[in-house]
Amino acid sequence: MSLSLIAFLVLVAAFAVGSFTKINAGLLATIAAFGVGTLLAGMSVKDVIGQFPAGLFFILVGATLLFAIVRINGTIDLLAYWAERLAGNRRVLVPVLMFLLTAALASAGAFTPAAIAIVAPVGLALGMRFGISTLAMGLVIVQGANAGAFSPVNPFGVLGNKMLDGAGASDGSFKLYAYCFVFNAALAVIAYVLVQAIVKRRAAKAGPIGDGAPAIAIDGGASAPSPKGTAGSGVAVLTAPAQTSVAGQSTLASGPAKVAATPMRILTLAGIASLLVLTTVLGLDVGVASLVIAGVLIILDSNVQKPALESMPWSAIILVTGIVTYVGMLEKMGALKELQEGIAGLGNSSIAALIASYVVAIVSAFASTTGTLGVISPVIEPIAMDPLLSPIGVVTAIAISSSVVDVSPMSTSGALLMASAQPKDERMFFRALLLWAIAMIGVVPLLVWFLFVQLGLG
Repeated sequence: MSLSLIAFLVLVAAFAVGSFTKINAGLLATIAAFGVGTLLAGMSVKDVIGQFPAGLFFILVGATLLFAIVRINGTIDLLAYWAERLAGNRRVLVPVLMFLLTAALASAGAFTPAAIAIVAPVGLALGMRFGISTLAMGLVIVQGANAGAFSPVNPFGVLGNKMLDGAGASDGSFKLYAYCFVFNAALAVIAYVLVQAIVKRRAAKAGPIGDGAPAIAIDGGASAPSPKGTAGSGVAVLTAPAQTSVAGQSTLASGPAKVAATPMRILTLAGIASLLVLTTVLGLDVGVASLVIAGVLIILDSNVQKPALESMPWSAIILVTGIVTYVGMLEKMGALKELQEGIAGLGNSSIAALIASYVVAIVSAFASTTGTLGVISPVIEPIAMDPLLSPIGVVTAIAISSSVVDVSPMSTSGALLMASAQPKDERMFFRALLLWAIAMIGVVPLLVWFLFVQLGLG
């Protein structure tokens, strides 16, 4: 058994233990990184520490701190109130508005974590008011970010266009963006309809609540058990908290309860707008920009500091950074390079494109999509240059496969989505996102390979 295979199996083991027990998989992965890196790969402790994703850590800490403040000072309620007024009684508009808003931010150049960090707290809060599954709303928001992620001015799009340039198809930039947008829009619709249907079916089977907890109104009268009643089943994450949803149903009948636009909330909105400008126009790191804005808001209202820090999802931050540290160790020891060389050594370019699509989907679910695209780029360019294949089709298949798994709780986007959910539902939300990511890994690479490589769309 090769050293690289052993290292991959250790990661799988840490991931499995963390998924089915209360032990944090990120903590296990961090410990395993030192064990495998130093004992098996001959790396120094300093080299292993160097794989810690400091940039990702600051993104998670900065964004979650900022939007903890946004939630605590009531700005989320204000945004939800405005969006609710815009949607009126048309609940179907809520996910549509959230998808378009996230896609617009990403298309304008916002790094996908920034777009999700801005929209997710608002979208999930608004969804709960309308009795919409938090998981369904979260998936729609992530797909919205992915829909705009491959615009020419987005970091993902820049990497995708680099692959196109290397394959001699530099004129395919808009097609890459358009194909990714349409595919993710269709996937958002499927995700929303599917999750909402599961909620309705489980609500119908659940029947009356035995412990006296109020039911959650879902889709025209069906009811689901409260989170308390389903804490052990992993279902609560699919539904909105009962008290919020019931309130939301009453506001649908009488109009939304007015939320005042206080000076602090207006300043917070200005901070969110500044985050967009700093990250998209000035190119400032998302984590740094978020920390600066959060610091300013704390100075203006120091009362939010303690509850904001206490409400941050530290377990999720440890989970994500620990897994990514291990993946970095894998790359440092050359395990990922062996995968790349194995793919490049295949004789059939079409099959190589399919395998590459699965590889980027699996790796991206645990690591940075930007980093994955950067690593795989040298392998994809010669495949895309095959005269029998469409270079735009090959790059599109890779682009979608690598980004569609961003809902994974081990990725930045998935972690931010977890941070926006109810703290008591963290583990259930983790498992639900994990199951969806696994489904995406299993289905999407094959589907996009068939559409864009085999059929030659593009």
